[in-house]
Amino acid sequence: MTEAEIRNGYERETGNVIVETFRDTDPMHIPGVLVYNQAPFNDPHDAVHNAVVLEECAKMALHTYALNPAAQPMDQALLDKHFLRKHGANAYYGQSTAERG
Repeated sequence: MTEAEIRNGYERETGNVIVETFRDTDPMHIPGVLVYNQAPFNDPHDAVHNAVVLEECAKMALHTYALNPAAQPMDQALLDKHFLRKHGANAYYGQSTAERG
């Protein structure tokens, strides 16, 4: 954010950054959001939980790159498979049919 955005309407501009980030994404699939130099945003209980999870993810990433600086991101097809089998329209993993409604 620019200095002007920080001085005039910081909260609004922070919200704009979050909205821009999720423009092409279903925000209900993302339980928290990181904003540079901020804590996770969410209700207080979930924010603490998500902060702990995010810290663990960051630690795993740090260790991955420490062990292998040339590590590459997961293939998008595999990433989609892992996500959509639980959260997609045809989800089949992690919930019974009754729980999916």
